[in-house]
Amino acid sequence: MKALEDKILQSGTVIDNRILKVDNFFNYQIDTVTLRAVAKYIADHFKDVDKVLTVEASGIAFAVAVAYELGNVPIVFAKKSKTALTTEDQNYSAEVPSYTHNTVNHIYVRQSFLHEGEKILIVDDFMAVGAASVGLVEICKQAKATVVGVGVGIEKEFQGGRKRIEALNIPVVSAARITAFKDNKPIFNTKEN
Repeated sequence: MKALEDKILQSGTVIDNRILKVDNFFNYQIDTVTLRAVAKYIADHFKDVDKVLTVEASGIAFAVAVAYELGNVPIVFAKKSKTALTTEDQNYSAEVPSYTHNTVNHIYVRQSFLHEGEKILIVDDFMAVGAASVGLVEICKQAKATVVGVGVGIEKEFQGGRKRIEALNIPVVSAARITAFKDNKPIFNTKEN
C-alpha cells in the first residue's frame, strides 16, 4: 500500500537497521486517516468474517478500525494477564515470545468470546517473527474456530513471520511489507499480497 509506505518513509525512524519506530503515527499516537486507509486495505481482502481477534494493547485500535471496515463485526482482544477474580479457568491461552521486549507473555481470551465454527480474522499492527499471530491461531484452535487470515499493518518480512503463518495454510495480507533495512531506511516489497 503505497500511502503507508510513503508515511513510513516520511515519519518513521529506523534504529540500527533493526527496529522501525512508527509510534508518532501508528501505535502510540495514531494518525486516524492512515489507520482507516490501512484498515480498509486489510478489510477489502477478507469479506466473510465473524470476529476480529488481536492482542492488547497496540493492536486494539487497528482491530477496531478493521472491524468497522468489515461491517462493524465484534472484536476480541487477548489479554496479557488473567484477572484472578473473574476468569479463573474460563480462558483459552497461549505462550507468546515478544521480539520487541525480549520477554515471554501468556495471552488469554475468555472462552465465552470465541466459539466453535466462527470465522476469525487475526489482525496486528506489526508482524516480525509472527509469534503473536501464532499464539492467536493456537487460541482459535482451542476454541475450534476457523482462522480465515491474518491482516497486518506493517510486516518485517525478512524476520519470517509470514512464512510461519502461511505454513499453517493461513493467508497473510500486509499493508506494508519491508524486505530489509539498508542505511536505516526500509526497503519495501511492492508485490501484491
